[in-house]
Amino acid sequence: MPQKIRVGVIFGGRSAEHEVSLVSAASVIKALDKEKYEVLPIGITPEGRWLSTHEALKLLKEKSAVDDIPEHILVPDPRKRGLVLLHKASATDDARQVDVFFPVLHGTYGEDGTIQGLFELANVPYVGAGVLGSAVGMDKVIQKHLLQQAKIPVAPAVWFLFPEFETHRKKIIGQIEKKLRYPCFVKPANMGSSVGISKAHTRTELIDAIFLAGEFDRKILVEKGIEQAREIECSVLGNDDPVASVPGEIIPSNEFYDYDAKYVDGKSAAVIPAKLLKLVTKKIQEYAVSAFKALSCEGMARVDFLVTKKTNTIFLNEINTIPGFTPISMYPKLWQASGLSYPALLDKLIELAIDRHEAKKKLKTSYTPKKDWYKG
Repeated sequence: MPQKIRVGVIFGGRSAEHEVSLVSAASVIKALDKEKYEVLPIGITPEGRWLSTHEALKLLKEKSAVDDIPEHILVPDPRKRGLVLLHKASATDDARQVDVFFPVLHGTYGEDGTIQGLFELANVPYVGAGVLGSAVGMDKVIQKHLLQQAKIPVAPAVWFLFPEFETHRKKIIGQIEKKLRYPCFVKPANMGSSVGISKAHTRTELIDAIFLAGEFDRKILVEKGIEQAREIECSVLGNDDPVASVPGEIIPSNEFYDYDAKYVDGKSAAVIPAKLLKLVTKKIQEYAVSAFKALSCEGMARVDFLVTKKTNTIFLNEINTIPGFTPISMYPKLWQASGLSYPALLDKLIELAIDRHEAKKKLKTSYTPKKDWYKG
């Protein structure tokens, strides 16, 4: 019988999307084929403490005290090949080997390239985009610039740093009202799950929305509201040759698809596949794959679009490099509608992670000069 692959599923973390991550992780852990994989849950508390225990998910959900639980962490040393105990109590305390890491860390310190950098330093396989793809996928401002360079349509926008708004409020409001008008959307540049996002219809609402977004990020993005727009999502899977799923449509229960509409009230609906013209469906899939490549993504991403009801004009809204894996999440549901079951999707993501790691291992990380000039 072949040896099982040990998968470290990482969740929680120092993020406003901590709770969403817990629900996603529970779904992933449940769906992983226990005949193929040995699952090691790795929870990270809101304070940043690592818990590698089978009770990690329960402890984080219940916000239990964890001070007495031994802490194993990933260290940037390729020789360790897994988690290392921080404070060794005896000679029998060992590192916990992990074959591949599966981060389900939504938002800051998980989806933004930070933990991916740790994976790279530790030289371990991991699911999803690398450092660059994660970082630019998280920053909505940089993402928008790169998408424009790739000739992918995005909504007009204004961005600024929150400290600039505090000192030049009148000037920035004037720019927004002249270029975008109302309504407009105000977003923290580095946040997901619609946390900190508001729709502003007046100057008063705009100012309140900017202060709310400023609680979550120093960089603020204000986008033109696309009126009479449908919210369409498309999943992408692959490394060098990514493919797109069928698109799906979100029917939000609120004025827009905010945090409550996504997770809390349970009233939003999904139409899969979305009822679109064939040409529109094809264009959305093409844009999704093009965006995935332009932002240097790997493994997986969910790409969100706005499509106007009257003219079928397409705007790419944003890309998510660690999409939700909750029971209501679109990323796995779109692949299921495309013929790939949830367990098979997880198999593919792990396979892609290992393939990428094996390819990178063949690259040289040293160079032998003609002479030892550096010794002085």
